[in-house]
Amino acid sequence: MSGRDDPPSEDDLAEQGLIEATDGGADITFYGGRGMSALPIAFFVVWAIVQTALLRISSEEGLVLGILLGLILGMFFVRGSWKGYANTIFEGMTQPVAVTAIVAWVWAGMFAETLQAGGFVEGLVWLADVTGVGSGLFPALTFVLAALLATGIGTGYGTTIAFVALFFPAGVLLGANPVLLFGAILSGAIFGDNLAPVSDTTIVSAVTQDSDIGGVVASRFKYAIVAAAIAFAGYVVASSVLPGAAIANGGEARQIFVQESRPAGLVHLLSMGVVIVTAVAGRHIVEAISWGIVVAVVANLVLGLAPASAMVRFEAPADAPAADLLAGLPIVEIVPEDPTVGGSLVEGAAGFFTLSILVLFIIAAAQIMIRGGAFQAILDWSLDNLATNVRNAELTMVGSAALINAAITINTAAEVAIGPYISKVGERFNINGYRRANILDAQTAALGYIFPWSGGVLVGYSAMQELPGTYEWFEASMVVNPIDVVPYVFHGWLLVAVFVLAAITGFGREYVIDRETEEVARV
Repeated sequence: MSGRDDPPSEDDLAEQGLIEATDGGADITFYGGRGMSALPIAFFVVWAIVQTALLRISSEEGLVLGILLGLILGMFFVRGSWKGYANTIFEGMTQPVAVTAIVAWVWAGMFAETLQAGGFVEGLVWLADVTGVGSGLFPALTFVLAALLATGIGTGYGTTIAFVALFFPAGVLLGANPVLLFGAILSGAIFGDNLAPVSDTTIVSAVTQDSDIGGVVASRFKYAIVAAAIAFAGYVVASSVLPGAAIANGGEARQIFVQESRPAGLVHLLSMGVVIVTAVAGRHIVEAISWGIVVAVVANLVLGLAPASAMVRFEAPADAPAADLLAGLPIVEIVPEDPTVGGSLVEGAAGFFTLSILVLFIIAAAQIMIRGGAFQAILDWSLDNLATNVRNAELTMVGSAALINAAITINTAAEVAIGPYISKVGERFNINGYRRANILDAQTAALGYIFPWSGGVLVGYSAMQELPGTYEWFEASMVVNPIDVVPYVFHGWLLVAVFVLAAITGFGREYVIDRETEEVARV
């Protein structure tokens, strides 16, 4: 996709699962007007803030309950039959953009857990010890490496999962502040989501603003690099101030872990490289990660980094019909009780089941907001009252994209929803398609990894919850509450700030007549 001079059509995107094909679904009317259709989302946002910020409870199950109650509450304000409301819930849950994100999470989870089983974390600790990289530089370097991976593979979610599973425990053990480190990972994911030519947000931002992908990427680099440079410095400075996690027998635990670490696990840099090269070559991200999983499994087995049972394991009871026959297989184990299926592939996928359910219901609530008219009411009001000149129009685009991302937690879904409005506002003032695409993508890429209930934060939090059961020294108290990381996603906040300042000062502003798409594509 990155090599195309012309943007894919909306039909192309629908076929690829990036947007929902137009289906002409029926609208829903509510008592209290169009704004009442935002009730399910508004209820969920309030619930999430109370749960995570005020009660300090980081529970995905609790968030699922919040969105379910919001959906039920909204039903009581529907005029006439509830059938249309119920059908809209299913319509939202079957949006390709949501399902695509979930599939990417599951694949990335399997990949990260398999690298973890093969000692990649131990390899990172060994490398940090040999090169002298301590807690002061680890978050900043993690930001850079996460940015490179996300730019290469085009998925910030996949990058977040991999880095939380692999780099996060290594950094915490070396003395980095957990909250700052999580923020650095999310920042790197934002950078890649915003800049990668193969990123779904890059593609959608380009096609909704009638621009070519190459030109969009070339024109937004100046904004991304300014925010990234300041963010890098911010992580270096913050690392010198914020303390690391309190690990029981911390010095001894670090010493033992360093002594037991081995460089062999670094062979999985090859596994990550395979994913990057395959993705950059234009393959679907699921295919790219699948090849990474294959290479990781082969490396674990051939180099003796992990046995087959560490990746797939059947724990069967002694009275199972085939217990005696299959007990000799390396992936079959006879247990006295609690039979189950385990291993990195199973655990990597299972870690995101609850989050997947949560996201499906959130997208359903967002669809109700769209069908009920609250979404359009907000946009109409801002178009009539805020976008009164070029500067205000750009500030309105920034603000409206931010507002929609607060409600729709999957950034690509938010981008699909707000894209036509951004185009309408920009065209009214003859703002160039590249500028519109950059404003749109910067907000959706950044804020999709900042809000505590956003997909980027929750996918990292889900991966982090698996760490206490993986490492003896990693305690549950080290798991970062999503609300705590909000101020430390430096690149995200800076990217938003860059575009606010750009709108105010006119930096980088171009009009339709300034240059054609082919000119930007050649930059």
